[in-house]
Amino acid sequence: MLKWLAIALLLLLALLQYRLWLGDGGIHELREIRERVAMFDADNKPLRDRNQRLAAEVIDLQTGLDAIEERARSDIGMVRTDEQFYWVPGVVIEASVGPVGNPEPTAGSPRAGATGE
Repeated sequence: MLKWLAIALLLLLALLQYRLWLGDGGIHELREIRERVAMFDADNKPLRDRNQRLAAEVIDLQTGLDAIEERARSDIGMVRTDEQFYWVPGVVIEASVGPVGNPEPTAGSPRAGATGE
């Protein structure tokens, strides 16, 4: 009787080991899923970084006037009333990269600003 119980438990252990290593939801499938998760994380990292930059820009625009002024100058070429803007044709200034990755307009671009007062 004890001999049959030991054989039955040994067969049950072998069946469970087979399912663990080779069956559905086993170690092999777990390894494949972890590799896919790592690949998706690598694909999503640039998107997460971009979202963080955009969230920081939104906070800056909501709280600070400096960010609004900078955006108005770079996007639509606004100039303060106490400033003069001079556009020199043929002179090109390299575009610098802003905090969000949007290049600021160059001096020769149409968005660079208005005529001087």
